[in-house]
Amino acid sequence: MDRRSFLAAATAGLLTTTGSVTSAGASTGTSRALKGDPFTLGVASGDPSADGFVLWTRLALDPLGGDGRGAMPSRDVDVDWQVATDERFSSIVRSGTLTARAGAAHSVHVELDGLRPGTPYHYRFRAQGRVSPAGRTTTTPEGERPLAFAVAACAHYEHGFYTAYRRLAEEEPDLVVFLGDYLYEYGPSGYTALAGQVRSHTPGKCATLADYRLRHAQYKSDPDLQRAHATAPWLVAFDDHEVENNWAGPVSSTGAPAFDRRRADAFRAYYENMPLRRASLRGTALQVNRRVSWGTLARFHLLDTRQFRDDQACLDGVRAGCDERLDEDRTLLGAGQWRWLEEGLHGSGARWNLLGQQIMVAHRDYRRGPGREVSLDSWDGYAAERARLLGSLAATSNPVVLTGDAHMHHLADLKADTDDPDSPVVARELVASSIASDGDGYRDRTWIAESLAENPHISYIDQRRGYIMARLTRDDLSVAYRTLDYISRRGAPARTAHRVTIPSAEQARA
Repeated sequence: MDRRSFLAAATAGLLTTTGSVTSAGASTGTSRALKGDPFTLGVASGDPSADGFVLWTRLALDPLGGDGRGAMPSRDVDVDWQVATDERFSSIVRSGTLTARAGAAHSVHVELDGLRPGTPYHYRFRAQGRVSPAGRTTTTPEGERPLAFAVAACAHYEHGFYTAYRRLAEEEPDLVVFLGDYLYEYGPSGYTALAGQVRSHTPGKCATLADYRLRHAQYKSDPDLQRAHATAPWLVAFDDHEVENNWAGPVSSTGAPAFDRRRADAFRAYYENMPLRRASLRGTALQVNRRVSWGTLARFHLLDTRQFRDDQACLDGVRAGCDERLDEDRTLLGAGQWRWLEEGLHGSGARWNLLGQQIMVAHRDYRRGPGREVSLDSWDGYAAERARLLGSLAATSNPVVLTGDAHMHHLADLKADTDDPDSPVVARELVASSIASDGDGYRDRTWIAESLAENPHISYIDQRRGYIMARLTRDDLSVAYRTLDYISRRGAPARTAHRVTIPSAEQARA
């Protein structure tokens, strides 16, 4: 639809606000034209339900402009939105107008309900004569309709190009599950030990609201990331780098002053730049633990493994001989989130239960030979609570754990007792490698073989960049570990490096 047709639709009354969306009304001066295209950060959707989803955009004339406001004027701007059942927007089913507030970095979150279940939709925005790119999204189905979804994490901008996002988008999943480290807070060259530097961060380490807004805008300006967002709805949850490396609850890993304020600013910028519902805003906190169902086939339980955890034991890092990590009272999830998770797992009527979270649940011994070294930032640092988690998963219908953070693909059996070869498998854990973090990656076959021998419950490791593509039916979960040979230059194809099919418990017994 060109501008003239769009204006005709508006005149015909198609741009009235409907459903759960509330029109904010025009503010003073919103009719003044913007000097350029305000849709440089693309569009996105997320958190689908049977009758709706969240639509997102953020206006920015220049993503790297000034103090994180994208060179936008310090006034509010009205934004029209449309949802259609076809990509030509000839069948518009919902439309409305919201105001992009200057105080919210000109971000827009449209929450829709009242739509048909299991239906693909197309959406777009318009502001002062400019029309955004169109995105595709979907409502969740009723019943046990199959689901194709992608799992991704860890996208350090400096370490490489986002070809993996483009390849993911080309596979046209129904849903993308992103499990943290969407951006990195370091200043230019602040973390390049393994990867070198392909492109550069905005100046300075993120410490203020303006810093985080600017960094989000830089990442969102990437065309491959924009394409991945426009292809399907996303379920997003943060890990550590959206705030600061290895932060824990109220504790800064670097002893940064006024960390509570810095964390609040990072959360605010994260909300402004993600397709999240308004209910996720909780004062200076941000609630990302939530449940999203795909009909009766699957329920996603998304966790927050940062905001409520005790500080890491034994000064963090990969260490041996840390008895503190075994303390029964140590928590990773916090009491409230733990109760919420147990209630959701035990009360789930879904055939499959997918736990989306950030750090490895599986025990991982990093020392070759006698002795043991573990990462205290992972569930190994909270061993007692992990045991309780595995006990809950054992009583859950077809549990599968989806994980990010590790910058390597892993496939692991989660056992009640890792040290007992005969201990039953409680669940499988699928760990996605990174989109870009740590650069091109590699395949050190000797190191991989030694790591697998040291950790026999882990059956696959790959150090290359990539993502996971999965197809879920009532009978099984088919998983393809996708890898790219390089990201230091553009154009790498994605290949399937490993496949696994996980049968449902019901199918396995048949």
